[in-house]
Amino acid sequence: MLLTVRDISKAFSGFEIKNVSFDVQPGWYFVLLGASGVGKSLLLEIIAGLTRPDAGQIFLNGKDITSEKIQKRKIGLVFQHNTLFPHMTVYDNIAYPLRSGHTKSQISKRVAQLAENFGVTNLLNRKSQTLSGGESQRVSLARTVASEPDCLLLDEPICSLDATSRPQIRTLLRRINANGQTIIHVTHDYTEAVSLGTHIAVMERGIIAQTGKVEDIFQHPKSEFIARFIGIRNFFKGHLEQPYHQSGLKLFRTGSLDFSVLTDRLAGNGFVCIRSEDVTISNLDPMAKPTSARNNFEGTIVDIVRAGPGIEVIVDINTDKSKLINKANSTPLEVAALISNESVKTLNLHCGKKVILSFKASAVKYVEE
Repeated sequence: MLLTVRDISKAFSGFEIKNVSFDVQPGWYFVLLGASGVGKSLLLEIIAGLTRPDAGQIFLNGKDITSEKIQKRKIGLVFQHNTLFPHMTVYDNIAYPLRSGHTKSQISKRVAQLAENFGVTNLLNRKSQTLSGGESQRVSLARTVASEPDCLLLDEPICSLDATSRPQIRTLLRRINANGQTIIHVTHDYTEAVSLGTHIAVMERGIIAQTGKVEDIFQHPKSEFIARFIGIRNFFKGHLEQPYHQSGLKLFRTGSLDFSVLTDRLAGNGFVCIRSEDVTISNLDPMAKPTSARNNFEGTIVDIVRAGPGIEVIVDINTDKSKLINKANSTPLEVAALISNESVKTLNLHCGKKVILSFKASAVKYVEE
C-alpha cells in the first residue's frame, strides 16, 4: 500500500472531518469527490503536512508520517490557483526543488526534460506573472513533479481554467498518471472524476460516504445523497466510433450495444453519462409514431424506487435480445429513468413489464478516457 489514511479527524469552529479512512495503491488516480465545504481540501492539507490532525494516522510506504515535517514527506501539492514564485522565471521555478543535491548541469538537463514533458519549453525565460492560467498550471505541475513525490496531491487543479485549457490539462494529468505517478485529486466536478479517476471517494459532511472504482460509484451509489450529488445513474464505458451521419452524430459502443451521441470529440475510448431525468418511458404500442429521440430500446422494468420528489424506474434493455430496437447482447444493461409518480400510475408501470425507453443523442454526454 502506498498511502494509508486511518481515522483522521480535525475540528474547527462549526466544521470538522470525522474518522476519515482510505487506502491508495501505487499508480492509482484517486479522486476525492464532494461538494464545497465537505473537507476535501483540508484532508489534502493534512496529508501534505500543512495541517496537523486532532486524531488519526497517515502512512506512506508503511511509514507513519503523521508528525513528519513537510519537506520529508515525499508528497507534492498543487493548488487551484497560481502559487509560482512571481519574481522567478519559469526555468527557475521548475529548478527550485532541484537546487539541493544537484549540479548545475544536472539541474539544466532535468528542467529541459520536464519542460518538454509538460509542454512549457517555449516559456522557460518568461516570468511567471505573464503566464495564462493553463500555462501556470503546467509549470506548477512540472515544478512539483521535479521533486519526485511518491504521491501527487491536486486541489481543484482544473476548475479555474478556461474551456480551452481544461481538456489540455486533463490530457497532461492522464499522461503523468500513465507514467506511474500516483495522484490524489480533489474536485466537486463529476466529469473530472469520470475522465481522470481510477478510484473515487465521495465525501459528505466531513466523512467518506463511499469508495470504489469509478464504475462502481456511478452505477451503484450506496445512498440517496451520493446518487443525488453525482446526478448520474446511467454511466457506461466503451468506445466512440467515427461519424456515421452528416449531422455529426456518432456511435458509442458498449459491448454490442450502440448509443447515438452528438459530440465533436474524436473517436476513442471513453465514457457516456445520461441523466435519468433525460430518459423517457412509454408503453409498447406497434401503432405509435416514432419519437424524435435517436436512442430507443425495448426493455423490462426490473425495479421501481422512490428518488426524492420523483420515481426512479430501472429498465434492463438487454433482457430480450430478439425484440430490441437497437442491437444488443444478452448481458443485462440497466438504464434508470426519473419520472413523476403520476406517470408511473398513468403508464401502469410495474416490475416485469416491457416498455420502450428513449433518450436523445444530445442527452448523451461523452467524456474521453
